Amino acid sequence: MIGKLSGTLLEKNPPQVLVDCHGVGYEVDVPMSTFYNLPAVGESISLLTHFVVREDAQILYGFATAEERIAFRQLIKISGVGPRMALGVLSGLSVTELAQAISLQEAGRLVKIPGVGKKTAERLLLELKGKMGSDLGVNSVPQAHSAQNDILQALMSLGYSDKEASAALKQLPADIGVSDGIKQALKALAR
Repeated sequence: MIGKLSGTLLEKNPPQVLVDCHGVGYEVDVPMSTFYNLPAVGESISLLTHFVVREDAQILYGFATAEERIAFRQLIKISGVGPRMALGVLSGLSVTELAQAISLQEAGRLVKIPGVGKKTAERLLLELKGKMGSDLGVNSVPQAHSAQNDILQALMSLGYSDKEASAALKQLPADIGVSDGIKQALKALAR
């Protein structure tokens, strides 16, 4: 219904902004990625929006880029993920980081976002797999990064903490293969 707002920024109270559009003030909830890039109060602003109508409220969500709005709409399609959680995900990760986490199946990155538990993260990865990168124009992740991610996941599945596994991974050459990387990382962790 309301797809875009252009006007003057009147107030900034995270995560909400007030936009004056020719005498009508719209309260718009925005992800922190959009909030940090807002102009100063009193300046012109243009936001792409998504309008949600519920039984008890009508809420406008605003986004600086079309990619953010696409990601938001993909997120709210998932069972158990409402607009608030979708906003939280986009506040915790950029659209590119979210697409990478999904393509690499990195539940650990999603669990770090407040309000996202292990089951929700796994559901996000499962339901968004193959949907995020192509819609958003995000290129596939280079193979070296994928190998390092596989090594990290292997170490964590063996019981090492994220911190220990990341420290061991930093000691490895960037172009190392998965099996050699796991072997060398295990040797480093055994010391």
